[in-house]
Amino acid sequence: MMANKKVFVSGCYDMLHSGHVAFFKEASSYGDLYVGIGSDKTVEELKHRKTVYSEKERLYMVKAIRYVTDAMINSGSGMMDFVESVEKVKPDIFVVNSDGGSDAKRRFCEERGIEYVVLERKPDEGLEARSTTSLRKGVVSHLPYRIDIAGTWIDQPYVSEHGAGWALTISIEPTEEFMERGGMSTSTRNAARKIWPYELPNYNEEMMARLLFCFENDPESGGHISGAQDSIGICMSGLTRHYYDNHYWPLRIESCHDEEILSWLEDHLCLVPMFPRREDCSVVEGKDITPAKVADLTSAADRCWDAIMARDLDGFAKAFSDSFDAQVAMFPGMMQPGVHEWIDKVRPDVLAWKMTGAGGGGYLCCVTDGKHLPEGAKRIRIRRKGLS
Repeated sequence: MMANKKVFVSGCYDMLHSGHVAFFKEASSYGDLYVGIGSDKTVEELKHRKTVYSEKERLYMVKAIRYVTDAMINSGSGMMDFVESVEKVKPDIFVVNSDGGSDAKRRFCEERGIEYVVLERKPDEGLEARSTTSLRKGVVSHLPYRIDIAGTWIDQPYVSEHGAGWALTISIEPTEEFMERGGMSTSTRNAARKIWPYELPNYNEEMMARLLFCFENDPESGGHISGAQDSIGICMSGLTRHYYDNHYWPLRIESCHDEEILSWLEDHLCLVPMFPRREDCSVVEGKDITPAKVADLTSAADRCWDAIMARDLDGFAKAFSDSFDAQVAMFPGMMQPGVHEWIDKVRPDVLAWKMTGAGGGGYLCCVTDGKHLPEGAKRIRIRRKGLS
């Protein structure tokens, strides 16, 4: 009895989908199917991103497909990472998708007497055509956003040189894609996506925040340095406060993961979308920073933390409002045209309000009684420790 021919295919097979299975099924019609899988290192080099699934997981999943005789991780690199795998398997046929073929692969097969077969992408009956590229376009990142609660601007040395103090942030789940230029630290989050495309790894949170801060702020650029509260607010779960004293990175960081306190905050905070900060908006134009105004800011942040720890709603609302007033006193450019109208809309339904981030537009973060929300308000979900 004549042995089946050996068939070889190679690819990344990250975000495994029905298109891959259909390809394996058709390729296996030529003989026993062997699959070479790109290593994590190769994928990162070729795609300039981390894999969704590790090479170990991808190998496990591919081997589990019934059309596959065996699979292995390719030991080479680049587009021809499969060379050693082919030499080990010694296939009779090398199969590629129409968009995965190349002259180099064809020549490689000709030199070794391997039949080279090109298949068109063809889904099984009743299924949609799938490709990793098309699926990736629809993938929503699970990276968190951050909301600054009090003390915003103290993370800039040109503010904290007039008086040291705390900034308070919470890391929130991406329950939706929040607007760009909306004060939710989307620019820092976009930088984070270049390191961790889909979710934060299970790693030391403060170390990740340091990495993100350094990654976003190029010391050679000579431009604006983003405040550390953005990277800390994204990477550090729960409620966090960080103490600044004329340095870009805080001297101390403290976090609260008490479930009762976090749930209480979720009950009493909401976001009201306004409009994105305009491209020509300068929130630092006309700034007026004095020791007295910075003292107002830091005092409000201290009282805000104490009120949250005590779950004192009235004290929280007062300190929250005082923090925003102190910000605007130093940076009147935060109050761009149109913001007052939105504040007037929410005023009857909330206990306090502030703009997220540097202001100029974006979202109003509001303190409520927990029962009544202003029109269009969105509830938040604080990210718990160990989740991303």
